[in-house]
Amino acid sequence: MSHAVVSRIREPLITGNKSYHDITEDLVGPTEKAPGLSWVIALMISLGFLSLGVFCILWTIWFGIGAWNLNRTIGWGWDITNFVWWIGIGHAGTLISAILLLFRQKWRTGVNRAAEAMTIFAVLCAALFPGIHVGRMWVVFFFFPYPNTRGPLWVNFNSPLLWDLFAISTYFTVSLLFWYTGLVPDFATVRDRAKGIRKKIYNFLSFGWTGSAKHWQRWEYLSLVLAGIATPLVLSVHTIVSFDFATSVIPGWHTTIFPPYFVAGAIFSGFAMVLTLMLITRKVLHLEDYITIEHIESMNKVILATGSIVGVAYLTELFVAWYSQYPYEQFAFFNRALGPYYWSYWGMMACNVITPQLFWSRKIRRSIFLTFLLSIVVNIGMWFERFVIIATTLARDYLPSSWSYYVPTWVEIGIFLGTMGIFFTLYLIFTRVAPVVAIAEIKAILKTGGDQYVGPNAPEHGHHDHSHAHAGGDDHKHEHTDDHHGLHGGDDKGIDPKLGGAGTIAPLVSTPKEKLQDSAGYDASRNYTGSKDDLTKIEGIGTKVQGLLNDAGIFTWLQLSRAEESFIKTVLEKAGGVYASMKPGTWAKQAEMAHEGKWDALKKWQDELDGGV
Repeated sequence: MSHAVVSRIREPLITGNKSYHDITEDLVGPTEKAPGLSWVIALMISLGFLSLGVFCILWTIWFGIGAWNLNRTIGWGWDITNFVWWIGIGHAGTLISAILLLFRQKWRTGVNRAAEAMTIFAVLCAALFPGIHVGRMWVVFFFFPYPNTRGPLWVNFNSPLLWDLFAISTYFTVSLLFWYTGLVPDFATVRDRAKGIRKKIYNFLSFGWTGSAKHWQRWEYLSLVLAGIATPLVLSVHTIVSFDFATSVIPGWHTTIFPPYFVAGAIFSGFAMVLTLMLITRKVLHLEDYITIEHIESMNKVILATGSIVGVAYLTELFVAWYSQYPYEQFAFFNRALGPYYWSYWGMMACNVITPQLFWSRKIRRSIFLTFLLSIVVNIGMWFERFVIIATTLARDYLPSSWSYYVPTWVEIGIFLGTMGIFFTLYLIFTRVAPVVAIAEIKAILKTGGDQYVGPNAPEHGHHDHSHAHAGGDDHKHEHTDDHHGLHGGDDKGIDPKLGGAGTIAPLVSTPKEKLQDSAGYDASRNYTGSKDDLTKIEGIGTKVQGLLNDAGIFTWLQLSRAEESFIKTVLEKAGGVYASMKPGTWAKQAEMAHEGKWDALKKWQDELDGGV
């Protein structure tokens, strides 16, 4: 007996056999329901950290930078370490949004919204530190390029801090526009379901979106333009941040590898933070059907690639120090590995070089627990890297008489915890007021990424989504989509034609003649020459299943209506795979109605069915 092989072209990006209406209900639901206990507890903890951070900032302003443990040798400590770390985390959002959009990577749709929000919040946390660490906060306006109104005084345009200001503000503005542009159609969806004051708020936020063709055209155009602008920002922003170090003459900083090294590290840590957030969000908000193992594996592959680049950068630094034969450079790296801060260097190497290589294993890449654990380890490692670059380099200057050691005070630790509080408070609020997953973009890939259309589950159902064509997010304004048969089911759209039709699947069934039901009015032992009905008009039957039934001797609605459920179940189970899990309980009744010509009643009933159940 020959067996046809159905190729798994791609893994589905949306599971659970979702219709357009299901997507709306699942993704808008968290914004309409009261928050759960876990959310409230998390918010209380975040607000606690935020309050601590505000107190420590006020303490710093009142007592001055002396409240920190900086000294004449180590003028940068936890402040700049955390600044660079937060900027790095914010890079993943723009990468996922912009670059993957330009390359039409569909797996970005499940995680891009949260990644973009994460970018906004991380940049806000980062922007806090330059204003604090200057000490005299009343002169922070020197950061800004204001007109010359102060006589001989002029803004120091040569200052790296001014470069940071331009880089961060540009990056923040573009990222905010990109994020909000994607939110507009989804805000319209929430608006059309809301009532009272919520409806007015979301109506304002959606900017009068109606879902017209012109609106969608302009939305798509704006998204691509912003993606084109944001793409170079991914490379330029962290490059400029690295210039803060590279423009000095201190050994360990004065190196040309910093720009690409910082960019790769930023993407590396950013993707890890996205995974940390999304794995928790996925579980708490029950988004497993939209943030699938396929999404997680794809992101782990990016972490593996960028982690390997970072590892090569570390080894390149060591090679350059050796090859240069410059004693001060060699001492700088010797001191990093074996000096007083050796623990941070080896922690950095373990977390950023060794840990990502575990993702070569497909089993680990697809493990939720290990991915969550390793994502936290990566972010810890990237913090170690920033600390190693700053603290260990400054601690051992040219003159041994100026050597020092740095340990943060409780004020510095409190400010860092405060930024954590800011980040998670904003993220928690975001999960309650906006869909965490982009509704419009998920719907756009449903027929090319849904499990009822692609992957191993594709033959389970034909084309029978109870689609509500979404216009501008208005879930109440919908039109019913019928396939070319006139009823749900049977359409082969979304299934690769190379997989074949009924004849491809038919050889999978081998039913002994003695098990065929005489009551059904057929005999599969002889060739059937009578008229044949289109069985795909039955909800739950596609062309593949029709082939199975034809091979078993069922060609008409009358035969199907008289066939016992147990027999049909036997046919499906013998086919194996996804067919064995199908539920044909309503098929006989549907077939009877089709045979009797009760099409209106059948269509109305099918609207209430899901896969024939």
